[in-house]
Amino acid sequence: MNIRPLNDHIVALRIEEADKKIGGLHVPDTAKEKPLTAKVLAVGAGRVLEDGLRVPLEVKKGAKVVIGRYAGSEVRLDGVEYLILREDDVLGILE
Repeated sequence: MNIRPLNDHIVALRIEEADKKIGGLHVPDTAKEKPLTAKVLAVGAGRVLEDGLRVPLEVKKGAKVVIGRYAGSEVRLDGVEYLILREDDVLGILE
């Protein structure tokens, strides 16, 4: 991966959930909801405050996080779909 996020941005990869077939029905990919969990692959240096002070991010590389359904921007590189979002879009860290 050749993406280095800036400031308070995070690069993550959505964690796909296992397919669940209820009653033998197959749900097409276009009808599936986006996963709400992601693995953080890279983080920026932190948010810059008005006085020029840089505050480091609370989310660290390798963490599993819960994100909003439509949070961030999707970017496709080398056939892999990454998600770039701000730290504010992270709802929680899974422990």
